[in-house]
Amino acid sequence: MADMQSDTINTACSRDQTECEKIAPDASSSPDASIKQQNALQYWQNASADTDSMLGGIPSLSGLSHFSRTDLQGSRSFLAKLGIGTKNGRHPVVNILEGGAGVGRVTEGLLLHIGEVVDIIEPVSKFTDQLQGKKGIRTIFNVGLEDWEPTGTVEYDLIWLQWCVGHLTDEQLIRHLKQCKTVLNKENGLIIIKENTTTSGVDIFDPVDSSVTREDGKFKEIFKAAGLRLVKKEVQKGLPTNQPGRRLFPVHTYALRPEAEAPISL
Repeated sequence: MADMQSDTINTACSRDQTECEKIAPDASSSPDASIKQQNALQYWQNASADTDSMLGGIPSLSGLSHFSRTDLQGSRSFLAKLGIGTKNGRHPVVNILEGGAGVGRVTEGLLLHIGEVVDIIEPVSKFTDQLQGKKGIRTIFNVGLEDWEPTGTVEYDLIWLQWCVGHLTDEQLIRHLKQCKTVLNKENGLIIIKENTTTSGVDIFDPVDSSVTREDGKFKEIFKAAGLRLVKKEVQKGLPTNQPGRRLFPVHTYALRPEAEAPISL
């Protein structure tokens, strides 16, 4: 239940930096120590099973109906720069693992277009009910990222984690990434993390959905602790940075490989 969903922008904290700064915990405590997975799970169990809810209501705001489309295009472009795709000499992949799939916005809008089969980790079963039996969807694990255990029967070419790892403590995230490494294709597998990041230089806890928005430096520390190296990083373009009365967090996309593996040619 740690992830809640890859489709999720972490509600108030993720889309409104001003309000999150007002509720930031004392600097003497680690923000991720305040995460309570049961509270996060309850939040998402009470949410509607639709894309607008997965994205914190942003698409319904004036002038932001393009939000999901822009996000998906940015992800598609990021993967294309890594050689993954279906056009211009790029290659599709076979096995994909998606953490926190929610109602399948990224699953159906991106991953099934560049992969043969997708396995899903998503703790809220009402979100994945609509994905059951769809072509290309193989296994659905209705557990949170912190409770997921690799089966050891599949090697993944791509592992996708988007707008979900904020529900994991730093320690849980390191553990999950280490688990991902054990089922990653050793030849050219990639782990992609796409998340909001703070601009204040500190992590910020959001009590609304019990999540943390991390700063870029913290992500890099976590990647190193998990034995991963950064292959590529980009800031998502085309998303709004400001709305009346609030500032929106920038979104970073990270491509990762195990430290010991050979570099990928870009």
